[in-house]
Amino acid sequence: MILAIDPGPEESAYVLMNGDDLRPVDFGKIPNTDLRSLFFNTVNYTVIEMVASYGMAVGAEVFETCVWIGRFMEAIRGSSCTRVPRIKVKQHLCHDSRAKDANIIQALKDRFGNKGTKKNPGWFYGFKDDVWQAYALGVTYADTMPF
Repeated sequence: MILAIDPGPEESAYVLMNGDDLRPVDFGKIPNTDLRSLFFNTVNYTVIEMVASYGMAVGAEVFETCVWIGRFMEAIRGSSCTRVPRIKVKQHLCHDSRAKDANIIQALKDRFGNKGTKKNPGWFYGFKDDVWQAYALGVTYADTMPF
């Protein structure tokens, strides 16, 4: 199992995915305090999006997110943890460091299929907002990291 986390200052998106076929097993966006104690003892690999500096000024939210990345890493026991910057996800899935969220989502749909409907749920049924980015992070990790 792979746990992919798109961290935030108060809440983080996560996707728990099967390492063999990358099918999402569980996902959501929940308070960091809840996520910190939820999965870390049941996964083999954890990947967290790492904050990167591109020369622009950042606010307090970015620094708080960095604190939570450290807290998540501290909570991991018996699991490998890798930090991956967002630019690597963009380059891997879209082959362009300027890709936007919509481009990443489309690349995932092209590879795995559409969201589907309530009557006919697809691979991504129920995904929204930052969950897409957490899943993109997990796919990038599974495709590029030796495990």
